[in-house]
Amino acid sequence: MIRCHLSRMMGERKMKIVDVARETGLHRNTITLLYNETATRVDLETIDGLCKLFRCNVGDLFEYRPSVDGHKEQ
Repeated sequence: MIRCHLSRMMGERKMKIVDVARETGLHRNTITLLYNETATRVDLETIDGLCKLFRCNVGDLFEYRPSVDGHKEQ
């Protein structure tokens, strides 16, 4: 399972979805899906924009956690 740390990163910087959209030029729906960890795919342009905004690496934004017996890890 891939975890997205966008909500944590935004919280640390006291940013709202609209702030991230304005700064990156990304659509609010895209940011919302990542924020809520409901996105099923992410465009490389989106990852690039978020990494530039937060001055981070891809590994800081996303994390791989293996699922246990085919179930999502909580």
